[in-house]
Amino acid sequence: MFKKMSLLVATVIGLLFTFGSEDSYKTTVGADSGGQTVTLATVNWESEIASTNVLAQVLKEAGFNVQITTVDPAIMFSSVAEGQLDAMVGGWVPTTHQAYAEEYGDSMVDLGANLEGAISALTVPTYMEDINSITDLTDENDSTITAIEPGAGVTNSAQNAVKEYDNLSDWEVSVSSTGAMIAELDQAINNEEDIVVVGWKPHWMFMDYDLKMLDDPENVFGGYEEIHSYAREGLKEDNPEAYKIIDNFYWEVEDMSSVMEELATDVEPEEAADNWIEANRETVDGWLE
Repeated sequence: MFKKMSLLVATVIGLLFTFGSEDSYKTTVGADSGGQTVTLATVNWESEIASTNVLAQVLKEAGFNVQITTVDPAIMFSSVAEGQLDAMVGGWVPTTHQAYAEEYGDSMVDLGANLEGAISALTVPTYMEDINSITDLTDENDSTITAIEPGAGVTNSAQNAVKEYDNLSDWEVSVSSTGAMIAELDQAINNEEDIVVVGWKPHWMFMDYDLKMLDDPENVFGGYEEIHSYAREGLKEDNPEAYKIIDNFYWEVEDMSSVMEELATDVEPEEAADNWIEANRETVDGWLE
């Protein structure tokens, strides 16, 4: 539990610095291998930390230098669309990041899904046995949904749910951060108290806690999503080998979840990525072909 709380604190601190303006760029530079440099945009979500670092380690293995730049979701899209960075692998569509995909999609190359089966929904502990649908909610947790960062797709969906569902007309959405939400969830579960949060898969919270996603008859959260990779225009011509690897990058929900689980125990992202690569050599070799 100490390690888990350390991650939560680190996540909160990281979010304070990485979400916001273009000045909040934070870059991790890979070891100089003498090759071309590939620049990747990402957001400070465990899912995207996992995918971006796995891809980065594979690119390094192929001889490239890699820079990872952590920003907010809007800048993740705009930096690739404007050619400031080469690529990203964290575009959740058609719901979470759909507005950004529509705004910037014509100015970059959509390489398609690198993961299928992602989903988000209002989420509660399984001990809340009578709550199985959003329509079952009455006044749990003081009629409050605990969400994450303002502007995040799941936060927007929670705010839309309050507008769309009559039984939530007097509910509020508490906006905080991913780390703060997980901390509140952990405390509520330890005390077996009611809590309603925004949840999404893949995420390690569903491995560590007994949780259930609520049915969404109005489809406010949009059902299953794909996570897409995007590249800047011209990358294929400028760096065809790196482009091919990014285009080939594809894995399963279970793969991402396993890396995220390691991250949740304070394993460094590069080490967690290397561990997954070592255990999934055949898959990685397919990306490098």
